[in-house]
Amino acid sequence: MISPHLLLFCGILLGFVFVQQLVYLRIEGRTLTPAHILSSHAKSHAWNKKADLVQSLYPRVRVLCWIMTRPENLQKRLQHVNATWAQHCNLVLYMSSQSSDFPTVGLNVSEGRSQLYWKTIRAFQHIQKHHLQHADWFLKADDDTFVVLENLRYLLSQHDTEKPLYFGHKFRPFVRQGYMSGGAGYVLSREALRRFVQGFVTGRCTHFSSLEDMALGRCMEIMGVKAVDTRDANLRETFNPFWPDKHLIHKDNTKKQDSLYSYYKTKLGPECCSDFVISFHYLRAADMYMLEYYTYHLRPFGYKYRFNPHHHQNNTIEINQTNTQ
Repeated sequence: MISPHLLLFCGILLGFVFVQQLVYLRIEGRTLTPAHILSSHAKSHAWNKKADLVQSLYPRVRVLCWIMTRPENLQKRLQHVNATWAQHCNLVLYMSSQSSDFPTVGLNVSEGRSQLYWKTIRAFQHIQKHHLQHADWFLKADDDTFVVLENLRYLLSQHDTEKPLYFGHKFRPFVRQGYMSGGAGYVLSREALRRFVQGFVTGRCTHFSSLEDMALGRCMEIMGVKAVDTRDANLRETFNPFWPDKHLIHKDNTKKQDSLYSYYKTKLGPECCSDFVISFHYLRAADMYMLEYYTYHLRPFGYKYRFNPHHHQNNTIEINQTNTQ
């Protein structure tokens, strides 16, 4: 007999794939603009955004989001980031090799994968010089990353920005304490940002590799910045380096591939990811709007969320059972 939970999961997954393909068919052959998908994004949300905790975290846990991009991606990617999850940041900076009216901050570096770490170094130097006191935490993300800022603030609210900390999806090769995936996005505390910039002033950190996330992780370790375990109480990941279905669908080659890099044991299926997911990566423009809709608008009728994030015994299956009683 097929488990009802398996049937529910399969139904949700098939629905996601169907909606995804429907949106792609509707936008094929024309330029996608924010108005085509969610014209009332900034006006209202189906969820109660005025909940006391969420409302109090926004000014208390200030997050500066800087998004790494390039000139040719302004219309193809960046406008869709700007229309969706970037709206939830306290401050947003778009870092590129050239300044533009978008606006983007020109970092006086060349484009190309070999320049990613230089772009990262220059971006954090710019932020340290101009915005150090404008935020408490400093998020780096790519222009194909989706971030749920409310979940990020909840995680960061449990830490002190004046301590040398950084957060993300931890990889294990090359750096003893591990380093954070660049694609999943990573966050530096204010003290971590100070130490990163100081590392290049003193020469303790250098541009020794074009692998941006690994090289930054090495500098973090040298400068005494702790790579924090960001998994939830059930050891499920919050920062995710791939798109949702790659984490959700069981594939042997996926698990073998992930296990080569992931610092912790890889989980696939519904227990892959925290209920308070923070990020996914490798997303196309339409994916941004779908995740924005699923995160802030979609709610099953009669559903009452009872999950206690501090209770290690809670899991997805137990929550489903509780809400069907």
